[in-house]
Amino acid sequence: MPDAWEGAAREDLDMGDVAAVAEEVAGQTSHMNEAAAALAREKGWAEPQKYNYDVYNASNKPREAGTEDGAAAPVWACNAAKYEWKEEYGDVGPRNEELEKMLFRSDYHNRAGDKFEHLREIKVTAETTHQPQPVKSFDDAGLHPIMLENVKLCGYAVPTPVQAYSIPAIMNNYDLMAVAQTGSGKTAAFLIPVLSKLMGKAKKLAAPRPNITEGFDSSLQGVRAEPLVLIVAPTRELVTQIFDEARRFCYRSMLRPCVVYGGGPIRDQRMELQKGCDVLIATPGRLIDFMDKPHVLSLSRVRYTIIDEADEMLHSDWDQEFVKIMSGGDTNEDADHRYMMFSATFNKDCRELARKYLSNDYVRIRIGRAGSTHLNVSQQVFYTEDNMKKQCLYDLLLAMPPSRTLVFVNSKSQADLLDDYLFNMGLPSTSIHSDRTQLEREDALRAFRTAKSPILVTTGVAARGLDVKNVMHVINFDLPSCTHGGIDEYIHRIEGRTARIGNEGLATSFYNDRNDDISADLVKILIESKQPVPDFLQSEVPEGELTFDDDTDNEGDGNGEEASGDAYGDAYADPATEYSNDTAAAAVETPAPAEKVNTGAAW
Repeated sequence: MPDAWEGAAREDLDMGDVAAVAEEVAGQTSHMNEAAAALAREKGWAEPQKYNYDVYNASNKPREAGTEDGAAAPVWACNAAKYEWKEEYGDVGPRNEELEKMLFRSDYHNRAGDKFEHLREIKVTAETTHQPQPVKSFDDAGLHPIMLENVKLCGYAVPTPVQAYSIPAIMNNYDLMAVAQTGSGKTAAFLIPVLSKLMGKAKKLAAPRPNITEGFDSSLQGVRAEPLVLIVAPTRELVTQIFDEARRFCYRSMLRPCVVYGGGPIRDQRMELQKGCDVLIATPGRLIDFMDKPHVLSLSRVRYTIIDEADEMLHSDWDQEFVKIMSGGDTNEDADHRYMMFSATFNKDCRELARKYLSNDYVRIRIGRAGSTHLNVSQQVFYTEDNMKKQCLYDLLLAMPPSRTLVFVNSKSQADLLDDYLFNMGLPSTSIHSDRTQLEREDALRAFRTAKSPILVTTGVAARGLDVKNVMHVINFDLPSCTHGGIDEYIHRIEGRTARIGNEGLATSFYNDRNDDISADLVKILIESKQPVPDFLQSEVPEGELTFDDDTDNEGDGNGEEASGDAYGDAYADPATEYSNDTAAAAVETPAPAEKVNTGAAW
């Protein structure tokens, strides 16, 4: 407590005295903040960036990049540059050096890290009426030449396990349910084979569209969007990220990607659709808005429907939207329509709903145990009372080398308060949550990606799919309660937000008695991933074999029977130390009910 307030507590003050004390306290606080800011600079943290609220409040219209700093914000994510096709190109378009540099050689594009081998050691379970033969290299996957070149431009050397199994399944026209750790390459696992299969057929399958390279007037040249691929994901940040990947993989092809999401400029998104759309990435709410405008969007040509983060989409509160989206292309009675669902966690109820839309011979792939973490994330848990959390966070940030850091909280108000606290202490923070305008959300993520604001305070809105290069530290300022995602939310927060595609990362969690409901599951995760269990959680260490209540082993055969746990158990054994395609092909066990095959393979 500042000295002025201590004095005020000992004597009665009139309003004039209170004002004088308040002024003195403000001066002391300002002095403390200046000292804290100086310490932050000394530790290597950049200057914090202020919000320009005049810009945010003035207009929701997109503004051009490159104007005077403070006078304009970056353009909307949905308007990002993409490869625009000309009819005279033939089968393959020429290179565009400027766009190629933007798409593939950005300093902020994530690439495989030194610990990539850890991903390839994870056990794989593939269950289907046939055995998918995994691919060892992209060169052997039968990809279109342009796709193969784009894969190499992205810097992908060898497939991750989910890619190794998903690519042949999709290339051989099977529906797919894939459960894999977040940050393991799921987006590329569906984009690479789907777009590759369409590249040689786009001229035949795609709807007519204008030649927009010579100008575009929506009132005269606008067409109805009739995509061949529909990709749906639950958050705005995730769909814009998938859109960025689609822009890379569609490069030099006729396929044109578009993205639509809530909060963004609907006029701009509609105009992008009217220029032609072969690959549509969307959040469910905005997608349904456009589905209700059949003169703008038709799903009659859709050949591939892909649901990312499917467990979130299949929750009961999404049920009606999910049914409408999945039936949106029913006017296309082509038997070639394929459905795919990807997620890091996928409980039995979700799987039962998913099977309503997947074909009987769909391929189900599990990479490791559903809901597990991998060894590239170092996890540490500290006991911290609520009233000490802010100080502990500040001390922790100053004790670590400056790096991109995600700080998770459980409420929007807490995100704002913590962002203000860090900012006032001289740390370069920003925040994101669902009450922020979409422009603020995109600007905050852009500032985080470019390290202008390398500390991002966020709610669960950023827990799924966020892919930012060099996120070295994830801090659970608030651990998720069992009523708000529990251990699954914890996994989504730490797994893939840091340590993506073989990079290393650190996850720190503040724990106290309010988190008792998650303690048992948290200890199991720490033990499974070979992390230290702190003394105050030792009482939760289970005796005997480690078991998880994720119901992944109890897969039914569709007739009410449960598969034997033994049929799938070996897929969860300790990972092998060799990356061997021969091992993967040979490790086929006795078929489980419904003639599903367990490869039990190590990658």
